[in-house]
Amino acid sequence: MQPYFLPYIGYFQLMNAVDIFVFYDDVTFIKQGWINRNRILLHGKDFLFTLELKGASSFKKINTIEVGNKRSKLLKTFRIAYKKAPFFNNIEPLLCSIFESTQCNLSQYIIDSHKLITNYLEINTKFLTSSETEKNNLLKGKDKVLELCANLGANSYINSSGGRGLYSKVDFAKANIKLSFLRSQNIGYKQFTNDFIPGLSIIDVMMFNSVETIREMLNWYELV
Repeated sequence: MQPYFLPYIGYFQLMNAVDIFVFYDDVTFIKQGWINRNRILLHGKDFLFTLELKGASSFKKINTIEVGNKRSKLLKTFRIAYKKAPFFNNIEPLLCSIFESTQCNLSQYIIDSHKLITNYLEINTKFLTSSETEKNNLLKGKDKVLELCANLGANSYINSSGGRGLYSKVDFAKANIKLSFLRSQNIGYKQFTNDFIPGLSIIDVMMFNSVETIREMLNWYELV
């Protein structure tokens, strides 16, 4: 999966479901995508936050882009949004570690944030980056993914449900790899007094739920 900044819980369900999770960091950056932005709850409504980048372009790879200097502003927004949330005191130090980091490389910055979150959630999956994994970089699309799987000795590959239009089970079966797609079940919880807004950043989940409850949520999915 491409490294996404503070994504929704389905991303972490995928991390928790596999033995090895590969950050696909040496592919083209997608502008207006979810790599550097997501949604949180602010004043009872969903709010789209964006991590500032330097020189971001759809002609550059994710691991060649730098993070901007407005991280402290984002931290302030998160504090305003969740200062009255039940687990704010637990999560604020984690947010400070993320937003006060001096790491400038976008890919590494996001991966570092994932490591902090997965450590908090007790997810012990092994992480790799595609840029540091042996493969033929001239390959594209499914062929590149298939070679990554083969080089890592995989007999099973799990992708998000959004990958159903990209990858074929037949193509993977020919390589003796079982392809599955992770489809999250409906996840709901109390968010202050507003009507529940689904699909927000994992930070929203962490602000309103204990680690034990989130550990249960990580298994609320099916493989199709």
